Amino acid sequence: MSNTLPPLPYAYDALEPYISKQIMTLHHTKHHQTYVNALNAAEAAYAKSSTPKERIALQAALKFNGGGHINHSLFWKNLAPASSEGKGNGGTLQDGPLKEAINSTFGNLENLKKEFNAATAGIQGSGWGWLGLNPTTKRLEIVTTANQDPLLSHVPIIGVDIWEHAFYLQYLNVKVDYLNAIWSVINFQEAEARFLEGSGSKL
Repeated sequence: MSNTLPPLPYAYDALEPYISKQIMTLHHTKHHQTYVNALNAAEAAYAKSSTPKERIALQAALKFNGGGHINHSLFWKNLAPASSEGKGNGGTLQDGPLKEAINSTFGNLENLKKEFNAATAGIQGSGWGWLGLNPTTKRLEIVTTANQDPLLSHVPIIGVDIWEHAFYLQYLNVKVDYLNAIWSVINFQEAEARFLEGSGSKL
């Protein structure tokens, strides 16, 4: 079954002024679409391969493009129009299980933002910053992955793309400004749903 580009749950300009319409349009229709196309091509080639050598040769393409598809599919749902702009619920962490877990682990949301931004800004080259749920300890942890590697060690709660295509047209090379801004459009309701599912809790 072919992989397809998922539709955005909001308009391309819905995350402005924090993420521009131009970035969202290019990021979704060009970059994510490219991962989908390349993943489908790699899967088709894998299905036709007849030797271990051929299958091994396709592993890098499957991992890179499969990870890009998985990560971006999570990323779009991870964002929402900003409540500070009167557009939606982005950036607002309501009282509830996720807020309690954040406060328990990091003290408060501001401390989480500082630790997350520092870890994510420190990625060499391209990659992703994650707030993940450790499946063993059931505690929240900040994790980073390189390139398009998906987060496999933890349940992804919040993921932030730190590839230049996610921010350069608006923030140039100032990653910190992008990381500070993106918290205004983080969909904490989606994050809490992932947290509850990952921890085995029910609403």
